[in-house]
Amino acid sequence: MSDPSPQAPAEPAPAADHLNIKVTDSNNEVFFKIKRSTQLKKLMDAFCERQGKQISTVRFLFDGTRVRPEDSPDTLEMDDGDTLEVHQEQIGG
Repeated sequence: MSDPSPQAPAEPAPAADHLNIKVTDSNNEVFFKIKRSTQLKKLMDAFCERQGKQISTVRFLFDGTRVRPEDSPDTLEMDDGDTLEVHQEQIGG
């Protein structure tokens, strides 16, 4: 007969391979699932394509800091469920 006692849970991985990232602008929320090592340029391009915006007209921010296309979730120390904000680029004061 098998032992009915519950097994010890396996140790969780230190960090999941993929993250769910929410990207919000003034009208929309779009969710993306990306690898921690993926450059955010892919996510930025996909968001702009879905929303019909040109990447040169918007800025992406994480925790108030501008996100560069070559950044990745790892370099920004993002966690699952974090949000990127999208704002229209403003020129001048």
